[in-house]
Amino acid sequence: MALDKNTASDEALAQDVLKKYDRESDTMEYKGFMAKLVSAIAITFSIFQLYTAFFGVLDAQLQRAVHLGFALALSYLLYPTCKSWSRHKLHPLDAILAVLGAASPAYIVIMYRELAFRAGIINSVDLVIGVLGVLLVIEATRRVVGLPMVIVVLAFLTYAFAGPYMPGVLSHRGLTPNQLIGHLYFTTEGIFGIPLGVSSTFIFLFILFGAYLECTGLGKFFIDIANAIAGWASGGPAKVAVISSAFMGTVSGSSVANVAGTGSFTIPMMKKLGYRKEFAGAVEAASSTGGQLMPPVMGAAAFLMAEFVGVPYIEVVEAAIIPAVLYFAGVWLGVHLEAKRTNLKGIPRDQLPKAWVIFKERGHLAIPLIVIVYLLVTGYTPMRAALVAIVLSIAVSCLRKNTRISVKDVVKGLESGAKGVLGVAIACASAGIIIGVVTKTGVGLKLASGLLALSGGYLLPTMFFTMITSLVLGMGVPTTANYVITSTIAAPALLQLGVPTLAAHMFVFYFGIIADVTPPVALAAYAASGISGGKPLMTGVNASKLAIAAFIIPYVFVMSPELLMINATAGGLLMAVVTAILGMVGVSSSLIGYLADKSTMLERVMQFVSGILMIIPGTLTDIPGFILFLIVVFLQTRRRKQQG
Repeated sequence: MALDKNTASDEALAQDVLKKYDRESDTMEYKGFMAKLVSAIAITFSIFQLYTAFFGVLDAQLQRAVHLGFALALSYLLYPTCKSWSRHKLHPLDAILAVLGAASPAYIVIMYRELAFRAGIINSVDLVIGVLGVLLVIEATRRVVGLPMVIVVLAFLTYAFAGPYMPGVLSHRGLTPNQLIGHLYFTTEGIFGIPLGVSSTFIFLFILFGAYLECTGLGKFFIDIANAIAGWASGGPAKVAVISSAFMGTVSGSSVANVAGTGSFTIPMMKKLGYRKEFAGAVEAASSTGGQLMPPVMGAAAFLMAEFVGVPYIEVVEAAIIPAVLYFAGVWLGVHLEAKRTNLKGIPRDQLPKAWVIFKERGHLAIPLIVIVYLLVTGYTPMRAALVAIVLSIAVSCLRKNTRISVKDVVKGLESGAKGVLGVAIACASAGIIIGVVTKTGVGLKLASGLLALSGGYLLPTMFFTMITSLVLGMGVPTTANYVITSTIAAPALLQLGVPTLAAHMFVFYFGIIADVTPPVALAAYAASGISGGKPLMTGVNASKLAIAAFIIPYVFVMSPELLMINATAGGLLMAVVTAILGMVGVSSSLIGYLADKSTMLERVMQFVSGILMIIPGTLTDIPGFILFLIVVFLQTRRRKQQG
């Protein structure tokens, strides 16, 4: 009974943390008629998406307009005008904005033929509707995504009009309101561009798939399996956090949601074992952030990457495998070495669940994940694969009584999926405004040229400035929008230096994600500290140390694209992976201060240098790095034996 109370308390704390640090989870809590109305709209939204997935997607602008109409209406109904307003009562202004949010895109649906016939020429009514639509997207962005994204959008809109007054290469002729609104709202180059197109097809279905996997109890299955695999080892609960967060990353595209979901179980266990509050929170933050890098689903931005790069989604998944393994290897090593350094034990085996029992009772819940990977590999489109997986996730839950979901749960899943996509849909719409300005003014190439000029045309400085840009944007902008901005502005600079397209896009994708644990604005670290009770800044610093692989690996795969499966041979790839893992041991042990024994300052420097040398592919760097690594191991092993 006490265990149930503790679990309930932990889950309640996780929900509070989620609402505090994840804007998308801080929604209205209606009762009565309003609750039923919002549920009905959300369920209808999901049914529309499933219908078009089954019977064929509508014309691009129609599909995206309906998608945005639902997203705007729900956003204004679920995210209040101001924080002080009652969470149970609809604000009159929100009601008006919700209606306008649905009506503005509906104008495109109703007038579709006439707008197509006029081919980009807009009249005064179009202009009013277009301005209203843009303003509604911006206000929805403020509510759902946050003010930093709004500031970025407004900066680009200002640039569109202020072109003649801009200095140097940033100067352009400027745009009239008709030109800008016509481009942003009545073409597929702005708000209704590729990002919203991906949101209205692939992303929605994958989020709905994740909602049903959560309904079936897959998250608890992951945590129990991780406990069975690693709970008994040195620092067991921390390793459980790493494994369970990696698993959860396959179905969750949010670092903060991942922290709340798994951290409510793993952080209290780590603290009980003896981990410092800041380190316990850091382990969960670093692991949960890496979940967006973990195939096969990854974050929503990965679907955009496939569209922007022009490759099948499965190629993005394949490219992400080795970097994701190296990332989690780095976090795992940091946890293991910290446990060894502080002599932290695991949980007694008799207190842990048995893996074979878990698989016997709930192993079937993982079947949809296996199937979706198979379908993607065999050539199914992501949309079709997700659709099959959704149906299968409901079907397999019925195989055993203890996992069976009811009809009510099926309907609830439709509602949860629709609500879960709002943050991505609104971020994609606002990112479309940025893309529209970039394509209309040509500022993307100008900024890329400026970045190259700043770096002197050298690859390493260009990567460094691109990294800083991605981290700064990622401090307040969701990964999806962050990737859209950096892939439009920063990635072209790397492309001009001959970097393969997929490697350049993966580079900005990584740093946009890792911003979630990079101080001073490290949302995943702040969320984890809310559960652990530790200091947020120190939690972020510790999380950055554990996530060091994410700061190094992107440089490596840009210089050596073999790690992304680009022109890779089996032998070369195996050597690169083995030496990279050894390199992660060197870097992680340097930051923790322990390898075979506690490290001196000189040894830590030697460990770090050896690690970097081995991570960089190539015999010329691997051999000296390995020799330096062996020297440190020899010195520490001898010292430990001498100390008895």
